[in-house]
Amino acid sequence: MRRRNLPAELNRFVGRDRELADLAGLLTDFRLVTVVGVGGVGKTRLVTHAAAAVAAEAKRYCDGVRLAELATLRDPGLLEHALVEALGLTDHTSRPPREVLVEHLADRRLLLVLDGFEHLVEGCATLVRELLRRAPGLTVLAAGRRPLRVRGEAVLPLAPMSDEDAVRLFLDRAAAAVPGFRTGGGDPLAVRELCRRLDGIPLALELAAGRLPALGLEGLLHRLDDRFQLLTCGSRGETDRHRTLRLAIGWSHELCTPEERLLWARLSVFAGQFDLEAAEYVCGGPELPAERVLDVLAELLAQSVVLREDAAAGVRYRMLDTVRAYGAQWLAELGDEDRLRRRHRDWYLGLAAWCELDWFGPKQAEVAACTDSALPNLRAALERCLDEPEEAHLAQHLAGTLWFYWVGCGRLAEGRHWLDRAVVLESTGHARARLKALWVLGYVAILQGDNTAAGAALYACEEDAARTGDALAAAYTTHRMGCLALLSDEMPRAEVLLAQAASAYRELGELNSQVLMGQVELAMAKVFLGDLEGAVALCEEVREVCEERGEQWTRAYALYVLAYAAWTREEHGEARRLLGECITIDHTFHDLVGLVLAVELLALVTASEGDPAEAAVLQGAAARMWEAVGLPLFGSGHFGAPRALCERRAVELLGAERFRSYEAEGRALALDAAVRRALSGRAAASARSSVRGVHALRPPRRRPAASPHPGEGPAASPAPHPGEGPA
Repeated sequence: MRRRNLPAELNRFVGRDRELADLAGLLTDFRLVTVVGVGGVGKTRLVTHAAAAVAAEAKRYCDGVRLAELATLRDPGLLEHALVEALGLTDHTSRPPREVLVEHLADRRLLLVLDGFEHLVEGCATLVRELLRRAPGLTVLAAGRRPLRVRGEAVLPLAPMSDEDAVRLFLDRAAAAVPGFRTGGGDPLAVRELCRRLDGIPLALELAAGRLPALGLEGLLHRLDDRFQLLTCGSRGETDRHRTLRLAIGWSHELCTPEERLLWARLSVFAGQFDLEAAEYVCGGPELPAERVLDVLAELLAQSVVLREDAAAGVRYRMLDTVRAYGAQWLAELGDEDRLRRRHRDWYLGLAAWCELDWFGPKQAEVAACTDSALPNLRAALERCLDEPEEAHLAQHLAGTLWFYWVGCGRLAEGRHWLDRAVVLESTGHARARLKALWVLGYVAILQGDNTAAGAALYACEEDAARTGDALAAAYTTHRMGCLALLSDEMPRAEVLLAQAASAYRELGELNSQVLMGQVELAMAKVFLGDLEGAVALCEEVREVCEERGEQWTRAYALYVLAYAAWTREEHGEARRLLGECITIDHTFHDLVGLVLAVELLALVTASEGDPAEAAVLQGAAARMWEAVGLPLFGSGHFGAPRALCERRAVELLGAERFRSYEAEGRALALDAAVRRALSGRAAASARSSVRGVHALRPPRRRPAASPHPGEGPAASPAPHPGEGPA
């Protein structure tokens, strides 16, 4: 896990020296500090800048600084999932995410930054209270419009900028908008007057600076004078600061062209980041043709109404929450909100479908990054569908279509949240959507080790597929039941079901990552039944298809089985090479299931190469990974046998005390460090190769018997986690 996930500052941080000093002092004395203030006053920028400064203090927050952005979250049930995501955790278990958070934070010294929590204040306060109580090394820095009101909270009210800082900020932003403005751009008294009129609110100053190229300083003042004189009455009960901000945004809005105002309102339907194509589809229409959206968007960018960000998925745009909220009010006034939200829903339904198709091909990494960026908007689309009874089938379709993200990108817990909510809805006349949601739910539950829920979902899907004559849903259900049998040590049943599914896929002409993963899972069953030759043939076929298509994720599992076969032939270098590819792919996609199994097999290979000490380190690293995956080794005797074999022989060579010492070294490794260790090959390993028995873990020459007792040899060999593939 990276020690920090704070956004890079796109322009210079100006002023606030006293506030930064006060905040630093409070963070020294309190474990919960909340910065409160009116929208647009600079809370987010202050806390992220302060957090970046203290992130360098390795001794103070040795486990890092993590930011959780909560402003776009609408479902309180996703609060804990958002924190799991912010902490960079991948949890495949069915445990409540709160327990995952507590377990992770319990022995860590970390600063957690919560931004934009005010609409979730009750749930956020309860969660923060529990985390602080159960994780003594945790410090929370929050930013919102009101305090959390948790015992022990220190509150720092953030006022608008001082006159001096306001002028400095305006001049800095003005110089960026109009080169040379700082040295000859206008009367200093006029600048001070402008900053005074805007009450030193950073957002208002940024918006005003964005208007300089079009209006100049005098034009700004003249327009601002007119606007404030017109609207000095404001709303009763509204504070001066709130009224100033509202007027400043309204003034900027009034200066926009009709097209710019319309786009501003329509863009408010987006939650978080969006790209140009999404803006063109959702916001284009008769009054604003799609081909005009780019030019109008560029004007809003120039005026700081919209911000540009370089994300992993490419160029993305977003609006500040205050600015978006203002646009949403205008959209409601226009009476166009429902139509725009339908278009938003349709775009993200289409995006999910496109990503599902492209997952089977060379764009998997791009698909993962794109879905990551779109997640707030996908959540918004799911919420809309769940809230509208007539759209229940769309919720089921979308939650099922995103299987590749829930399973392939380490999002099982969130996928389970949406699928559980979707499958209970009535969707008369749309059986296929519910069937897909059901077998995907079964798939996710299997990977979480929740066999009861998996069985219930799959049996319901089997019955409905038979009743409706849906052969494709029946094939996927048979496939997933085969996976369930595989993890339950029912190998003959697993082989039969997975072979039936493979035959059904061929008859239906179905070919994708999911189908290929079914072949790998069938190969696992064959390995466990002693048919290594048949397993290798299946996985060589899968590898060939994956390489033709540019598919990586399923390929990693085929490589895993082939690495095991290489180990049985004592081709340790080849096994290590294959596992290196496998580990790299699994780590790229945050696939902890594949990763932990590959690391465990690498430990066995390492021990066979004559280095039981390094094998013990890798065993320890894998043990820590299993905590996030769920039930260690899925509770399966077959999956547990290789680890038991490696451990027993390593203990024989090292002694129990030395083994536990090396294992503890591995347990102390964070995920990224464990992956680096596994991939490095540990040059230092050669220094320990003198330990007796260079090939102490050499596999037997004869073909292993079927289903041996756990731990008694490679017949109960390691195999990739069944069930990691598309629909």
